[in-house]
Formats: sequence, structure tokens, C-alpha cells
Amino acid sequence: MREDWIECTFEDLLDYEQPTNYIVKSTKYCDDYKTPVLTAGKSFIKGYTNETTGIFNDLPTIIFDDFTTATQFVDFEFKVKSSAMKILVPTSKLVNMKFVYNFIQVNQVRNDTHKRYWISVYAKKKILLPPLAEQNAILAKTEEIFSDLDNGIANFKIAQEQLKIYRQAVLKKAFEGELTKEWREKQSNLPTAEELLKQIKQERQNHYNQQIEYWKKATKEWEKKGIIGSRPSKPQTLKVLPPLKEDELEELFALPKGWVWVKLGNCTSKLSDGPFGSHLKTDDYVENGIRVIRLENIKNLFFDDSKKSYVSIEKYNSISNHTVNPGDIIFSTFIADETKVAIIPINIDKAINKADCICIRPFNNLNNKYLEFFLSTHYTYNQLVNQIHGATRPRVNTTQIKSVPFIICSLSEQHQIVQEIEFRLSVCDKVEQSITESIIKAEALRQSILKKAFEGKLLSQAEIKQCKAAADYEPACVLLKKIKAEKLAKEQEKKKPTIKKKSKK
Repeated sequence: MREDWIECTFEDLLDYEQPTNYIVKSTKYCDDYKTPVLTAGKSFIKGYTNETTGIFNDLPTIIFDDFTTATQFVDFEFKVKSSAMKILVPTSKLVNMKFVYNFIQVNQVRNDTHKRYWISVYAKKKILLPPLAEQNAILAKTEEIFSDLDNGIANFKIAQEQLKIYRQAVLKKAFEGELTKEWREKQSNLPTAEELLKQIKQERQNHYNQQIEYWKKATKEWEKKGIIGSRPSKPQTLKVLPPLKEDELEELFALPKGWVWVKLGNCTSKLSDGPFGSHLKTDDYVENGIRVIRLENIKNLFFDDSKKSYVSIEKYNSISNHTVNPGDIIFSTFIADETKVAIIPINIDKAINKADCICIRPFNNLNNKYLEFFLSTHYTYNQLVNQIHGATRPRVNTTQIKSVPFIICSLSEQHQIVQEIEFRLSVCDKVEQSITESIIKAEALRQSILKKAFEGKLLSQAEIKQCKAAADYEPACVLLKKIKAEKLAKEQEKKKPTIKKKSKK
């Protein structure tokens, strides 16, 4: 620590105010309203309210989520969404709030226990306080550096959005037949989609016959055991959806010769959600057992295996009709901005899908990767959104997914389409990985700069000398005494009894 710096705590510099008086009464937000409603998390501005009372205006301030420790610097009037925060205010006019806010960013703590962190942890944390003139110099230099960093990150994020557009353009061309046009022209005796549909129809019947055989065996076993428990249910034939009508086909884009539009439900041997409600609860999860596929695992064209949940063998046996297997496609029922779809990888032997994760198992005459790509297109997204317009939280069900018009072409061309898409998207993946790594490095650099600043190592000797030459320069020990004196005066003022004036008779 430098000789003109001093150690103090956050509570020396910051007091807190409970948000109770500033909580919004109505959550019917509108962008045309004036006052923002804030949270300390990433969403920050939840919406805008037209309420005119209970508006916080003692600015600038810091809002602190008391449970997650997320923070936001605020220099405009606002209301808040909930009471799960502290509104941090300076103990003195001499406290540089933006400087203290940056200090909080490099003083993160573990927040994996459910408690209020400001009073129990943060307020008592020790920090090094520089002279006010040096605080201002540090703040100016970090903001200049961060401005360049922010511009760089903004450009990276623009590039990410452009990659999304490119990905969708690739998928659009693929399912319009453009990517395989030259390949198709070189083929002879290429099977038509109509021939493929006949094979699917036969496979549908074979699948039903197999289910009947399993049912007969299960029934015999049930009878041998003395007719204990419920009789095995006889499987139902897979429902065949009616073909697309002429007016429905007219609204769809034209396909290459030999391709056809069909309803997706007619091309799948399984399209179902997982167990609902009390059939699968959080209390059922165990450390090891049968995997549970959850929304956290489903990204767009990517299965995230980092988050794992399990149920016991006994629990699995009670809901085994919801079994999903490697190669099955899992589709998220929530489609706010895009569809999220992924294939279960081969390292997962068998699993159960949750109710919000729909399992789609195509017949063997369909390439599951081809179907996965199709489900991730803007076309599929738009088809589903049109069925659920007006929903505040867009969510689809199995009936809606089954009715989506789907493109069928020969199996060999499906394989070729997948190759063409994967070749192009693999380039996207490499570029996106590079961008993501660059953003992570930029954020790490931001933390490194702040850490260096608060260790007194950011300013050069010439810059420090310039701070000391300022007319209002004073060591941090003098500054802290003034801050504490003003804090004490405020506390004593609050303790003074209120004298009621006598009413005149």
C-alpha cells in the first residue's frame, strides 16, 4: 500500500437504503412511460412505469442484489421491481460513487448460500482508498481504456449476429434445394420423395406390429405373475395426420422436382413430451442413476452435457414410457426468439425427458441430423409462432409440432444436404469460437485493469505526480477522516428526537 493510501471498509463509504418505498405497484409496463423499473441483474431495466410517486432520485447510486451480489451503477431516476436488493448511497459528498462501484466489481464473493450479502459480507470488506485526486485520475484512465474495450466487444457481438444471419441463410438455401442442385443433376435413378413416403408407411406398420408383439409378451408375463397390478395397455396405431390442403400448399415455397411437403407428425415414430407435474419433481433427483434431459441441456444445434440430473432406477421404472435414446431429437417447448433443438449424444445410454423437452424420433428412412437442421430454421420457428401468437411466454406443444409442414426428399439427398450444411457451419463454428474467446479475454482484461488500478499500479509516476500537484490534493487518511465525520454527523442527526410543535389554542 502506498503511503498516501489508507485501508477502510465499504461501510465507511456506503450506507444503504431499503427499496420498500420505491417498489413498483403495477407491472403493466410500456415503453412510452417515463420511469424505468430496475433490477440489479443482467436484465437491469425490466420495463417503464407511469407511476409518479415513490421514485428514487438521490443520485448517483448503486443497486445491489442482496442474494446474487449483482450490481448496477445508476445515475437516473427509477423505481425497483422487488425488495431483494439494497440501494447503496454515499456516506459523504466526498465519496466518488463510480470509483466505489468499480471497486465492487473486483471484490466479488461466493454467493452460493441463501443469505443477504450486503450486511453479512460486503459492508465489512476491507479496501484500499487512494486520495480523491488520484481516484479521479484512475477513473478517467479506466474509462478511456474501457471505451476502447467496449467498442471492440460491440464489434464482436455484431459479428456474432452476422454469423446467425449467415447460418440461417445456409439452412434456407439447403431446404430450398440450392446447396444440392449440382449434385442432384449428376444423379441417375434418384428415388423420389413419394417412394420414401411409401417406405415410411411400411415402417410405420412394422413399428406397430413390433409394439403388438412386445405387448403380447408383457401380457403373458403379467398373467404368469398372477394378474398382479395393472394389465399392460395395448399399443395404439400411430395416428396418421391428414395431408396438407391445397390452400396450405399454396402458401409454402416451391420445392425441387421429386421433393414433397408433408406434416412432420407423419414422419416420426415418436413425438412426445416428458412426464408432467407430480410424476417428475425436483425431489426425485439423485446423484447417480438414469439421466434426465432438461432445458439447460438444449441449445440450438448443440447438446450441453455440462449440467447433469438423474433419477433412481425405481423412479425410472415408474415413468419408463418416457424413455429417450441416443440419436433422438430433443426440442424445447419455449421458442421466445428462436427454436432450440439438439440430438442426444451416443454417450447417454438412455434417459427421461422433462415435460418441457419434446422427444422427436424420426423413422429410419429419415436422417435425424437433416430433421434437426430443419427444426432449427426460421421457417420452422415462424410456423410455430404463427400458431401461438399472443402468448406472453411463447410455448409450443406436440400437436403444434406434428402439424408443421416438413420437406421430404430422398434419403441419399438428405445425407448430401447434411454434408453441405455441416461443411459451411463448421467454418461458422470456428469463427464464433474465436469471437467468444476474444470476448472472454476482453472481459478478463477489464478485470485485470481494475485490479491493477485498485492496487495503485495503473497510473504512471508522472500521472501520480500530477495528482499530488493538484491544489485540492490531500492524503487518503485526511479524506477518510472527513468522510467518517460527515457519516457520524448524519447518524447523530437521525437520532435526534423529533420535537412536536404545540398547537395554538
